[in-house]
Amino acid sequence: MLTGKTALITGGGQGVGQGIALALAAKGANIAVTGRTLEKCETSAELIRKRGAQAIAVRCDVKSEADLKNALDETIKAFGRLDILVNNAQQVSLGPLISISDEEFNANFQSGPMATFRLMKMAYPHLKDSKGHVINLLSSVMKRWDMRRYGVYGAVKAATQQITRAAANEWGPDGIRVNAIMPHASSPALANWMAKNPDEAERFQKSIPLGYVGDCEDDIGAFVAMMCMDEARYLSGQTIGLDGGQVFIG
Repeated sequence: MLTGKTALITGGGQGVGQGIALALAAKGANIAVTGRTLEKCETSAELIRKRGAQAIAVRCDVKSEADLKNALDETIKAFGRLDILVNNAQQVSLGPLISISDEEFNANFQSGPMATFRLMKMAYPHLKDSKGHVINLLSSVMKRWDMRRYGVYGAVKAATQQITRAAANEWGPDGIRVNAIMPHASSPALANWMAKNPDEAERFQKSIPLGYVGDCEDDIGAFVAMMCMDEARYLSGQTIGLDGGQVFIG
């Protein structure tokens, strides 16, 4: 169980972030739900409270250093500690490299590896105190054999993976565990992609050995909750595919 522990989740207003928030709450954790749209975060927070856990909603654009600091400050103010940091928020630009502007690339970088880097550093003192855990969200797009249209997305996720590994090495002596997951989840973002790319989406689903896209809470969130428990205390520095067996990480 995670009773008495506190989790801060970016992009927690819907989809995978919400699923992780609900799963952690089901194990007793207090949750700070952050995202660009406060109303969505408040909806997630209310769902958490209905399950008997405590929650706050904080508006946070992860591209803003001030917003990240405020989200962390509000979390500590509400719950007095931080045990779990989930870096989930990420702006995504898909398309041929020649079609992606410098501004779009920068927004992807700022919302992904830069935001993860900043928030991890801000959270470090609190995670050191609690012997906490960081979980960063990656994507199996990094392992695609055909990277056409996915180059920028893959690049920023690969950068986040390297930050994850470095932090696990550097912060392990402080008792902080750092891991990453590559989930396939039935989120609004995936639904939107599937609607825009029906032929590719059909091939994508058929290539999943278990035959289905994971549920945000029951498949992805539940596994994240397990990762945060004492039984997984020796797990650190890893990238784990939660994709029904589709991707060879090797």
